[in-house]
Amino acid sequence: MRKRCVLLPANFYAAFGPKSFILWCVTLSVAIITKNEEANIRRTLESVRWADEIVVVDSGSTDQTCEIARELGAKVFVEEWKGFAAQKNSAIEKCTGDWILSLDADEEVSPELAAEVQQFFAGASRVISIVDKEVEKQLQSQWRKGKVKTIQTGNNKFSAEVSFSGFRIPRKNLFLNRWLRFGGFYPDPKLRLFRNGLGKFIDRPVHETVELSSGISGALKKPLIHHAYPTLSSYIQHMNSYSSLGAEMAVAKGQGGFSILNIVVRPIATFIYNYIFRLGFLDGREGLLLHLYHSVYVSWKYAKAWERSRTKSQADG
Repeated sequence: MRKRCVLLPANFYAAFGPKSFILWCVTLSVAIITKNEEANIRRTLESVRWADEIVVVDSGSTDQTCEIARELGAKVFVEEWKGFAAQKNSAIEKCTGDWILSLDADEEVSPELAAEVQQFFAGASRVISIVDKEVEKQLQSQWRKGKVKTIQTGNNKFSAEVSFSGFRIPRKNLFLNRWLRFGGFYPDPKLRLFRNGLGKFIDRPVHETVELSSGISGALKKPLIHHAYPTLSSYIQHMNSYSSLGAEMAVAKGQGGFSILNIVVRPIATFIYNYIFRLGFLDGREGLLLHLYHSVYVSWKYAKAWERSRTKSQADG
């Protein structure tokens, strides 16, 4: 694993002497889940080859996804599908770096974001470890937890200054290869960069998000590039799948009844809000198609929720 070493402040040398310290190098792991992503995975992995470790958890690809990942130096694990959150958490658990960057297989780290992350590691996370093993263990423990801690060593003090436990990253979402700037699709910040041991995906059927167990999150400025839907067919296929998962969540919330409000009115209101009030029309023809079909997805979700509830009631009856 390549190591990104931080600088040692001069005042620590003055307090403890130059032989009392070693550099603690900050490392980054990238976690990705895949299935049949040969069209995307090379681009994604090429964008993070500067990272110290890349972990790929695959759920049974039948194409060249795993071979491409291994070719580019990733550690590849093949596991049965457990759901989005559980699968991503499995990838996170296999990471050994001090920080973790969680990516989707169709995302790409822009050169500007890569430079911003590396700059952060070079300066903002200055942590020094003392050769004494017990003190080093304490410092690393406090740093991983994202806490500010003063540790006594004889008549001296060591202060490990830590600001954030994670960072939200903006995303450029591409639809039919056009960057969608309006309609609520940018900046679309996602918490994806976090300290190892402090971030975990919340278990839900769809739209899984990272939650920090402690500390606070900051925001980076440079974006991820999300090659979301290069074709209409891929978009419709994903929305069909996501609407089924969304229906599960709707039923769990007690929204499984046949509701004109949810199946008809809500989709129309969603289109008007995103396309007109959030300026989605400024994204041209691609913006029109996206918001039109997104409103259809909303209708599908609640119609499928009703279908599931009806099927369950008939079975119980």
